[in-house]
Amino acid sequence: MEPEKPPEPSQDSASLLKRLAGPSSTKAGLAHDQTAINRIIAEASKGSKFYENEKRKDKELSERIAKILKQRDESLQGVDIRQIERNIDHLLEELESRRDLSQTVVHVDMDAFYCSVELLDDPSLQGKPFAVGGGVISTASYEARKFGVRSGMATFVAKKLCPDLILLKSNFERYSEMSDKVMDIFERYDPTMLVAGCDEGYLNITKYREEHMVDADTCVQEIRDTVFRETLLTVSAGIAPNKICSDKNKPNGQYHLPFDCTSIKAFMHDLSIRKVPGVGRVNERLLEALGIKTCGDIFKHRATLQLMDKQFGLVFLLRTYLGIASNVVQPIQREEKKSIGAERTFHTLSNKTQILRKLEEVAGELGDDMVRGGWTGKTVTLKFKLDTFQVFTRAKSFDRWVSSKKEDLFAIGKELLLPELPLTLRLIGLRVTKLKDLHAPEPAGGIKRFFEPANSSPRKRPRLANNAEDCNDEDDAGEDHESMPGFHEEEEEDAEGRGFDALDDEEQTDISHDLNSPHHERRTRPPVSAPGPSRTRPSDLSFPATTSKPMSARQADRVRHQDCPICGKLLETDNKGLNAHIDFCLSRNVIMEAQTEAQSTAMKPKDSALSWPSSAKGKRKRKR
Repeated sequence: MEPEKPPEPSQDSASLLKRLAGPSSTKAGLAHDQTAINRIIAEASKGSKFYENEKRKDKELSERIAKILKQRDESLQGVDIRQIERNIDHLLEELESRRDLSQTVVHVDMDAFYCSVELLDDPSLQGKPFAVGGGVISTASYEARKFGVRSGMATFVAKKLCPDLILLKSNFERYSEMSDKVMDIFERYDPTMLVAGCDEGYLNITKYREEHMVDADTCVQEIRDTVFRETLLTVSAGIAPNKICSDKNKPNGQYHLPFDCTSIKAFMHDLSIRKVPGVGRVNERLLEALGIKTCGDIFKHRATLQLMDKQFGLVFLLRTYLGIASNVVQPIQREEKKSIGAERTFHTLSNKTQILRKLEEVAGELGDDMVRGGWTGKTVTLKFKLDTFQVFTRAKSFDRWVSSKKEDLFAIGKELLLPELPLTLRLIGLRVTKLKDLHAPEPAGGIKRFFEPANSSPRKRPRLANNAEDCNDEDDAGEDHESMPGFHEEEEEDAEGRGFDALDDEEQTDISHDLNSPHHERRTRPPVSAPGPSRTRPSDLSFPATTSKPMSARQADRVRHQDCPICGKLLETDNKGLNAHIDFCLSRNVIMEAQTEAQSTAMKPKDSALSWPSSAKGKRKRKR
């Protein structure tokens, strides 16, 4: 195989122009050929710190691609490609045998939601290019998209593309009101729908169809008609494999992909890899470097993907090639929550007092959310974005649960931030991970959970049994196979916003969020050293003591909050007390009984070619 020439990092490279275009360059309503538009964006942003940061990232990715291509060439030397391909073909057969076409899953997506709501209140905007946002565009009308304006774009760049663009301030209270009305309609057809954002979701209409004896197209048309009749808003829908179906006839249309494997595979064959939920802009470029631009190319390069499974995620890509994904549609479960956090974007600040004031505000917001939601955790992460748009994190872990008090969270954040100063910041945030659900009931049976299968969650994909052992040389139990490696970190980074050097005078963004990704951010460190994780913490940051007996000072030094691994109870005791409690729990003759019961009740999740509900990860949840 002739090795590809590594890409040359250049400030005028096609890859940089594409990067500057932003993550929403595949939005419906945009021109198919955006070359001229991308050059205008690049010229308008030159000289800004944002531009320099994007140029740096583009160069780093080009260097990473060069290393991957070198690794690819080395891994192909002396291997039996045909044997690897035969092994993968067996795996494809196994995946195909798990295809489930029995469920009808619909992806519903409101059309230019914020702009459509604004049109309800001001019909004079009809037919005019306008957008919602401040320093950064939140949503652009379809008329504005014809000029290349899209979400995530700086407003001054949007004005370069469309001088007559009308800018409207965001009205989130109004959008939330209309979102609730739309979601209430969707829930009439599937009460357990998966809300993927304020303007989209996944519905399993199988039961509704059976009860009302209607076909899928009639049912979806009825949903769309009901939404328009009750809200005057339009919605697009896709019936079958994934979100892309709603883009086929967008805006205000629906698309039905026939439910047979031949049609599904034909649909996927020529589909751009970037159109697949779970493949971000970075992974798109990595795959293109291997020669994979469409889903059909995955099969051609399957041997390389197997040899580089860690970088690309073989099983996810094979499932993508076949058009197979989970058909489990249900709301995000509390036990799936990985973190809870709050962050604030503002005009660039260098003053220490002002920065600490912002941090204190974030700490108060996070503390309120922890109390309201019933959460605590053991790791606190500080996140900050420099005026150069580089994002960094600092974390500290504790051996007991973190207090939700504002002053305690602020103290931890301050401890992590002070060694980094002086800095010029435009964003600061705090996040708590390694969560404990304070609203969860005591675990029934206690030790039973140690015998439950690792993939018992309905969102987890079971590891496939196959004879091609070298196709999965590492145990992937617990992986969801619903996205490529690193996708959620990239998704979070894109969600931070792509504003340039300033927001509007009155604009300040407060964001409370939870990140469902299990992955960790990996960032290069700025020049200043920061404290590493600690196994100790001040006693005033712990929860109030619950022991009935007073403790001596020496005892207090050894006592800490600890979980019993058998019954799951939260204890405040030393190691000796914990061991005594564990001995008591183990003395009950329940282990074999628990194991038998857990194994007998384990259920397999189904596979299907119907939806990619994991695209909802990291998105804002609907207010209830």
